[in-house]
Amino acid sequence: MSTAAPASRAGRLAIIAGGGRLPVDVAEAARARGEDPLIITLAGEAEAGWQAFEHVTLSIGDFKAITALLIRHGVDRVVLSGWVRRRPDWRQIRPTFKMLSRVPSVVRTLISGGDDAVLKMAIALIETSGARVIGVQEIVPALLAETGPLGLHRPDAAALRDIAAGCDAARALGRLDIGQGAVAIGGRVVALEGAEGTDGMLARVEALRREGRISQRRRGVLVKMCKPQQELRADLPSIGLSTVELAQRAGLAGIAVEAGRSLLLDRAAALAAADAAGLFIMGIER
Repeated sequence: MSTAAPASRAGRLAIIAGGGRLPVDVAEAARARGEDPLIITLAGEAEAGWQAFEHVTLSIGDFKAITALLIRHGVDRVVLSGWVRRRPDWRQIRPTFKMLSRVPSVVRTLISGGDDAVLKMAIALIETSGARVIGVQEIVPALLAETGPLGLHRPDAAALRDIAAGCDAARALGRLDIGQGAVAIGGRVVALEGAEGTDGMLARVEALRREGRISQRRRGVLVKMCKPQQELRADLPSIGLSTVELAQRAGLAGIAVEAGRSLLLDRAAALAAADAAGLFIMGIER
């Protein structure tokens, strides 16, 4: 992928950074394209040291301060990246004057809405600043998983059956706005992703395997797909090195992700680990 400087723009790029490596990758890719990104790190979530970038730390619910910062720095594009482990309590929300009429619906969404509903709400609130929220893939398209095997290994017939079962489960789960992932073993779904996330689900599969509650002989597959109503500008399904390591510990044969709409982080390290462990990583069509 080309990293040539983009055409001249009137506004600046801001990156709202949660946890994990992804915000750093996005910031570095933006800089390589000639951008000077402003980093807004979320208090209690962002992990990386941001000394190399202009950065400000704000509370996740402080939309008043976030909006003022975007306007002051002439930001016209915002990227949301990284995980957020805790959604804000409705009492932590600080709205702008423009947002006041939306406060009742914001509170309802925070209390009872799924992750996708919360993300859509956050995007709408951020865009009251006049900036446009864009997806990570617009800055780092090389992170998107391609169709087909991405490493040395390919799924066998048993793994293909597990992929099909996992896809059906992941789609059903996504329609309920609960999660994006499922694990299938022997053609049977044994785990669905909930609030604990993919890592927690894989740890649960490892424990079930150890306790003899699922087959010791059949290996199984992790499948991650976009929700049918997925907000494509945030929270795309993602896997990385830690996912591979946990899948290996859970005894799985491989990982299948939705091609073109899922992120493969730490690509070189993740693929090297999968190759060494005999696991496949596969990009599948929806």
